[in-house]
Amino acid sequence: MNLLRKILFPFAVLYGFITSFRNFLFDIGIFKSYSFDLPVIAVGNLSVGGTGKTPQIEYLIRLLGDSYKVATLSRGYKRQSEGFILANATSNALQLGDEPFQFFQKFKNIQVAVDANRKNGIEQLLSQSNKPNVILLDDAFQHRKVKAGFYILLTSYGDLYSNDFMLPTGNLRETRSGAQRADVVIVTKCPSNLSLDEQNKIKKQLHLSSNQSLFFTFIEYEDAVYSETHIKKDFSSDEMKKWVPDNQNLSTFSEENKKLKISEIQGVEKILLAGIAKPESFFAYLKKEKDECLTFPDHHHFSESELLEIKKKASNKIIVTTEKDYVRLKGSILSEQLYFLPIKSSFLSNRDNFDKIILNYVEQSTRNS
Repeated sequence: MNLLRKILFPFAVLYGFITSFRNFLFDIGIFKSYSFDLPVIAVGNLSVGGTGKTPQIEYLIRLLGDSYKVATLSRGYKRQSEGFILANATSNALQLGDEPFQFFQKFKNIQVAVDANRKNGIEQLLSQSNKPNVILLDDAFQHRKVKAGFYILLTSYGDLYSNDFMLPTGNLRETRSGAQRADVVIVTKCPSNLSLDEQNKIKKQLHLSSNQSLFFTFIEYEDAVYSETHIKKDFSSDEMKKWVPDNQNLSTFSEENKKLKISEIQGVEKILLAGIAKPESFFAYLKKEKDECLTFPDHHHFSESELLEIKKKASNKIIVTTEKDYVRLKGSILSEQLYFLPIKSSFLSNRDNFDKIILNYVEQSTRNS
């Protein structure tokens, strides 16, 4: 905690009081929450950014997308548009925001919508003739005007909400007691070899209720980087199919798309570029001695001068970026040398139990509706 954050401690206490009072008013019904007659799953966190919401939403899409008509609803952070927008063939990252546009490009069997007003967004989705029967709310844990049927709370390994404090002294959007609204808590970005002893220590730190389930996940990186799309013809192998959105037809992907194995580029001098929260693991996975790392703010919209400067630094080197950054950068002057590294969220253990919890909720809610 730096000195400025310590100085701002009184403001953190005040902010904590305000958010707690707001939650109290929702809890007792003074502020109204709206429920909907279909399964609504909210994925979010207590802290600011960087907990892995995007790969977790993608995991749910893969889990549910074959059996249900799934829609994602996001705020569309830093998009250059307003109100409700349902993604279509003319949509782009500026209009939707980078994460929703990434969903739209990867999963052709779902609907992708953005609206800062989640209640209005759900109503708009349900007013369509082809309305969804499951809605995934992205980054909506604090959006109390909508009462989701199921809440998934994410917290990063090494940056647990139980060890954090309110903004601006810490990174919490609301007090730690807000975690009690979660049905499932997932500790994300764990080491892939995290021991059971350490998992149990973390469980004790989080002070979960008996009705809450805890899971641990890690970020699984692909063994190749891609250009043009995240799919290439040689994804047809069994080993590579796990990176293909579950319902997609492999024959539809262009053979012009480029793929480079990580082993092929390890000895190649390259530029690593990230405009995401907490990019350290991305850099650590790829960086070699001569590589240069360029870091930008989360959801950063690159200016023409920045693109020219990156192009100058890169010269003839390849540029590897994150999947989220790629949807904003493709089509720019960097395109010909730009690649991205796909990731996915994987469970350390008990994946089947997590799947069962989600599927049981969706099936029960669907029957009730």
